[in-house]
Amino acid sequence: MGVINLTPDSFSDGGRIKGASQALDTARRMVAQGATLLDLGAQSTRPGAEDIGVGTELARLLPALELIRSALPQVLLSIDTYRAPVAAAALEAGADWINDVSAGRMDPKLLGVAGAWGCPLVLMHSRGDSCSMDSLTAYGDLVDDVIGELQEASSRAQAAGVAASQLIWDPGLGFAKSEAQCLDLLEGLGRLKAQGYPLLVGPSRKRFIGAVLKEPRARARLWGTAAVVCKAIAAGADIVRVHDVGPIVQTARMADALWRKPTGSPGR
Repeated sequence: MGVINLTPDSFSDGGRIKGASQALDTARRMVAQGATLLDLGAQSTRPGAEDIGVGTELARLLPALELIRSALPQVLLSIDTYRAPVAAAALEAGADWINDVSAGRMDPKLLGVAGAWGCPLVLMHSRGDSCSMDSLTAYGDLVDDVIGELQEASSRAQAAGVAASQLIWDPGLGFAKSEAQCLDLLEGLGRLKAQGYPLLVGPSRKRFIGAVLKEPRARARLWGTAAVVCKAIAAGADIVRVHDVGPIVQTARMADALWRKPTGSPGR
């Protein structure tokens, strides 16, 4: 899954894509490098990010989505949003997946949208919002708590009409989790995978990698990201969400050869 940020303030590459034409160029490059799924986001979810509202999010998102959909009809497109109106408009415009960092907490109506459309829905573990999540890192058993909260989100989704077969879990590296907790969560990925849902892991350029490497520049964390991708694939991850598609496609293919059956896995 290649990340296409349509925001001016994302933590790693905010503002690099200016308009739909540049978004399409990025999409073409990622597909040529081996991405099979592109994740478009127009609302930053980094710590401290401003909530921009439905109107601004749609104004950033729809022109790029429509252009990419028209030019690359074969590519799966995911929309990174927690708002029901944005999810609905994106699906109408040709999106295939919804990727909700709040797992339906921030706008429960999004679950109904996904249920009505029958589309894949990524439920990511998080707590609070961009302003509060760094203060919500108290857990009993971290992995058990993440599993329990994702199970609760899955139950809410199914009550809203989402089939279990639509759901994908994301453990939410860096969201309401410290550096040490991110590393502990990676150790526990096998326990999440054992719950039976496809697993998406998004480590790309994140600050816990920067903390380990003592590397403050997000764009300089490629090889740390690659190491985490190997760990995730070894633990059974089905999808990896990354910015640096070319090098990570090579990493993922080699990791597949080392740790997974030759048939590979859905989504990558």
